[in-house]
Amino acid sequence: MNKLYFEDVQIGDQLPSLTKAPVTHVQLVRYAGASGDFNPLHTDSDVGKAVGIGGTIAHGMLIMGFVGQMVSDYLGDPTNLRRFRVRFQNMTRLGDVITCSGYVVSKYEEAGKGYIEAQVQAVDATGDRKVAGSFIATLSLRALV
Repeated sequence: MNKLYFEDVQIGDQLPSLTKAPVTHVQLVRYAGASGDFNPLHTDSDVGKAVGIGGTIAHGMLIMGFVGQMVSDYLGDPTNLRRFRVRFQNMTRLGDVITCSGYVVSKYEEAGKGYIEAQVQAVDATGDRKVAGSFIATLSLRALV
């Protein structure tokens, strides 16, 4: 991947989207182990049905991680990320195919550094938004390289 410079980014630019494979039960069990979040809503369909949500739901932080992967891929260097915020909006179900996307909303220079801000989201195949958020990152200025 080519290095992304501040001068190469324009307001309105679309980030390359990231589409993940359908969410699986095995993926949720693995994520529970990795994150330590063993809430049975994420692994036991009967519990989800009993509390009225219709079955198993994915961890919100897993979906946030998908968005984070897209952002990291775009920036090329995840250490450039300065702020990453999301709001969880809807539940993700087993079998959902999640697509992450975003676009640049501002750019500015401050103290010799180039900053970009972007809006990001994750949606399922029907367009139901699961996560919405934003990030701020620094990018190298060509003149200073």
